[in-house]
Amino acid sequence: MGRKLDYPFPQGTGSRCQLIFNKPISSEEHKIARKEREEEPVIDHDGTGRVRLAFHILDGGSASDRTVTVPTGVSAFDAASWNGIAIDSTCGGHGTCKKCRIKVTAGNVPVSRLDIRAFTPDEIRDGWRLACMVRTAQDISIDVPPLTTRPKAATVGVGRQVILRPAVQKRYVELTEPSLHDQRTDVVRLLDALDDIDPHIGLDVLRFLPTILRKANFKVTAVLVDQELIDIEPGDTSELRYGVAYDLGTTTVVATLLDLNTGTPVAVRSMLNKQQPFGADVITRISATMLDPKALDRLRLLAQQTLAELTAEVCEAGGIDPNNIYEVALAGNATMTQLILGIDPEPLGVAPFIMASAEYPEVMASELGLAVHPRARAVIMPALGAYVGGDIVAGALASGMDRDKRLRLFIDVGTNCEIILGDGEKILATAAPAGPAFEAASIKCGVRAAPGAIETVKIENGELLIGTIDDAPAIGICGSGLVDACAWLVTCGLLDHSGRFVTDELAREVAPTLADRLLDRNGERVFVLTWGGDIGDPSDSIFLSQRDVRELQFAKAAIATGWALLLEEFGMKPTDVQQVLLAGSFGSYLSPASAVKIGLVPKLSVLRIISAGNVAGEGAKMALLSIQERHGATALLDEVKYVELSDRADFNDLFVEKLAFPG
Repeated sequence: MGRKLDYPFPQGTGSRCQLIFNKPISSEEHKIARKEREEEPVIDHDGTGRVRLAFHILDGGSASDRTVTVPTGVSAFDAASWNGIAIDSTCGGHGTCKKCRIKVTAGNVPVSRLDIRAFTPDEIRDGWRLACMVRTAQDISIDVPPLTTRPKAATVGVGRQVILRPAVQKRYVELTEPSLHDQRTDVVRLLDALDDIDPHIGLDVLRFLPTILRKANFKVTAVLVDQELIDIEPGDTSELRYGVAYDLGTTTVVATLLDLNTGTPVAVRSMLNKQQPFGADVITRISATMLDPKALDRLRLLAQQTLAELTAEVCEAGGIDPNNIYEVALAGNATMTQLILGIDPEPLGVAPFIMASAEYPEVMASELGLAVHPRARAVIMPALGAYVGGDIVAGALASGMDRDKRLRLFIDVGTNCEIILGDGEKILATAAPAGPAFEAASIKCGVRAAPGAIETVKIENGELLIGTIDDAPAIGICGSGLVDACAWLVTCGLLDHSGRFVTDELAREVAPTLADRLLDRNGERVFVLTWGGDIGDPSDSIFLSQRDVRELQFAKAAIATGWALLLEEFGMKPTDVQQVLLAGSFGSYLSPASAVKIGLVPKLSVLRIISAGNVAGEGAKMALLSIQERHGATALLDEVKYVELSDRADFNDLFVEKLAFPG
């Protein structure tokens, strides 16, 4: 490694844990804290009674007001969450992410130790606080900043052609009317017209069958899903046959409306998962259900609301009546899937990490909270394991991991990183606990992929070049920008290969035009990306801290350890890999060159590294369009071998080795 790391690496084997570091507090901050506590004394309460919180919710150019009443002592974050008011958070209100920023505009709220770390002295004087630290002891008024609900996301991905054979079928039939000479029942009359299939007809359809037949003069369209007759529609509606494919991600959810007659997308929309206030990763959401018996119902409702809102949007965009959606498909990780189905996820979060089921029985779309056809079905993609879920099975299906004879490495980069290695004959899979760095959740100036987020960083001829989403003024740095920044700082010599910022003397020697951007802030080395005020003053600037670099190192080392152990299990070397697929929203916008530079992927030609996009959504679409592909997803459960990292004796040693940036 060359130099000792500033912070310890994770102990134990590959358990899913969060690393929390203490930030030093300056004497100036101590003075401010004392002054603020004198001005805003702590108000004691006896735990009885209730208080009123008036929320002024800012949403872009508009605003709304909500007043709620809660017991004394409840945090402002919980008060908002209980009442459906979204406050940004990636830790679920546990005080570790410092993202739940609110402004107290009326009422006395003491300054907490975490507030001092999160805000500048001026911000504290203006009333800015962390919502999770505000304990309600009196009536207060609060401004809630806008929440990014539409982060930049990959809505399409690498797929392949499929034979169009959806489970949803429509048959237009013209029946002979009954007479005294033809007294066949309505059911027999219909089944005789559908002579090549023998569907099951339930009581709910039988109830309205006689009425529809006679109102339509016995000219009707039968709607079937597999072998089930779900509706009889007047006239010929055979051209109206739709489905929706969902990628239910922990952070971002994508919905695609499909025309099942042609197999083509009609509309696609994405939005932030409404569960976000409960935490950025699955572990914090599982923890929420363990701490609060009511949290499971709330999380399920939030996931349903997310899908319902997206469904309404794609129907409006496509000019489609939701009643013409007869089947949906959902791809999500094991935790997201169990949460939306109302299944207790606790066993997923503790060893030995057990799913309720790898496959799910037939589910009605209404169970997902969807206002589509009342008897529409939902296809839930099967899962390989607690941390290699239905989204990864869908991705493997779409990318043809069971068909391509080349040795290919599939990496879905995220908080929990799923990795698949295969050559069409042998397929291995594992999961690596990367943590929230790639979502920029644990990064000091980190933001989601929203307008103004720094998404690209480049150093050219000694000049720092940054690119922001939508070319908007910089507001922070997102995951792809973090990777770029570290890769280029290593390239120019301002970061050594152990991940430590170099000394001022060495900085002036190796990068004289950038050396003034490397300075100390509250006892920590930082590299300033954009100046907020005067050059040399980092207080209002967007910067990369030493701790941010360490967070990225931990994340990329976990992933690199995962694919290295799979290659070892496969009996192959990194140079044997012929293609790397970077999947998911983050992988789609990640620079292949930067990924190689920091050691996130094997050292290969960038031409072998492909941005695969939203392959989970592509797999869900394939399941809607082809019964054969749906069976193929189930077959993957037997074809893929899962490799558990947490019981590998060599995990820690290899993890430490992968922490360094490659030479």
